[in-house]
Amino acid sequence: MTTVWVLVNIAIFLVIIYGLYAMQRKHVSFSKRVFLALGLGIVFGIGLQFIFGAKSDIMKATIDWYNVVGQGYVKLLQTIVMPLVFISILAAFTRVKLTNNIGKISSLIIGILIATTAVAAAVGIATTLGFNLEAVQIEQGETELNRAAQLEEKFAGIQDISLPAKLVELLPVNPFLDLTGGRPTSTIAVVIFAALLGLAFHGVKKKQPEQAEMFTKMVDAVYSIVMRVVTIVLRLTPYGVLAMMIRVTATSDYLAILNLGKFVVASYVALIIMFLIHLVLLAISGLNPITYVKKIIPVLVFAFTSRSSAGALPINVQTQRDRLGVPEGIANFAGSFGLSIGQNGCAGIYPAMLAVMIAPTIGIDPLTPTFILTLIAVVAISSFGVAGVGGGATFAALLVLSSMNMPVALAGLLISVEPLIDMGRTALNVSGSMAAGVITSKVTKELDIEVYNDPTSKEVTV
Repeated sequence: MTTVWVLVNIAIFLVIIYGLYAMQRKHVSFSKRVFLALGLGIVFGIGLQFIFGAKSDIMKATIDWYNVVGQGYVKLLQTIVMPLVFISILAAFTRVKLTNNIGKISSLIIGILIATTAVAAAVGIATTLGFNLEAVQIEQGETELNRAAQLEEKFAGIQDISLPAKLVELLPVNPFLDLTGGRPTSTIAVVIFAALLGLAFHGVKKKQPEQAEMFTKMVDAVYSIVMRVVTIVLRLTPYGVLAMMIRVTATSDYLAILNLGKFVVASYVALIIMFLIHLVLLAISGLNPITYVKKIIPVLVFAFTSRSSAGALPINVQTQRDRLGVPEGIANFAGSFGLSIGQNGCAGIYPAMLAVMIAPTIGIDPLTPTFILTLIAVVAISSFGVAGVGGGATFAALLVLSSMNMPVALAGLLISVEPLIDMGRTALNVSGSMAAGVITSKVTKELDIEVYNDPTSKEVTV
């Protein structure tokens, strides 16, 4: 009987996918298809849990098959992240888009990411104090204790990493290893390596123009192929969003969410406040924040459902370039740096909230100015090298708590609602990198205002 129900669930899933495909054939807009997939995923997922239960054999087998589409889509996106980062940065040099002000652009992007992370830490602190959240309010069951043990083990591998060592880790060691994404800082390392090649290209261009011209044609050819692959993968977005949303809503522990509702609400209040701060920064820059929101919603929806900043990179970059008017080079720098530096949600709000919650358990008053200023500084500094994939927030929390001499095991207290909170954190991370790209373009006077303000600018994909 289990097999029969699994087959029925798969059949319904395939019917929904066919419906989305039919809408694509009829040229229904990308945004509408993504939102429809999101809504259908929520409704269908809740229905599955109501009928079969979150932990039943039928549910497990069903979700395993749905993951072929959902996780398969995320893996395809992650596959093209490193090639996209590498060739896009290199092409920006061969097309003379970044050479004259690369230092200013990089400094602005990194500065905005770090500054907004510091602000995000302050927002996390204020929200935690406002909701009067403390670690002692959370009951530690078997799941939390197991998670605590895992974090203690993970902490053993990073506790001796100093700040200078962390900065060195950003540099490329083996470009082939970094192109595989083998390190948390691989993305930044690939950016640096591509920039070095770009600078070398301009040196060759002055002395050996024929060789430089040949190299430019090679880069352009590879760039065209990679971007075509990106387009093909992005066309699968509605199906990926559908599958991932079904998995989330069908397997979530709603009782745990209800019990920890106060913490979930506080987390999302902090995330929303920080997103509004992004909009305020855009308004200060002279840009319409409502236009920004309308154009990035499909990207945020994907980031929310996938919980992967790295997976969202292709859509992130394409939206900045085609819908927000950000030059290609700046869009790639902002998107790439945003994967490992200054993630407002994972590296800013989350570790700050945890530190404030844990402080009273070890006799520290979280209201003292010294504690607050120290925590904000530690969060900002620790935000370097946070991986843009699942687990980045945990890594950031371990770094911050250990730097503040706090018990890292208590970072496992929210494991029951971690997926739900992580969805919002990831969306905020992506918004932060996109806002950094837009603001940097505006400051350097390279933003195409007409494209930014054009409500009919082309969709995220074709």
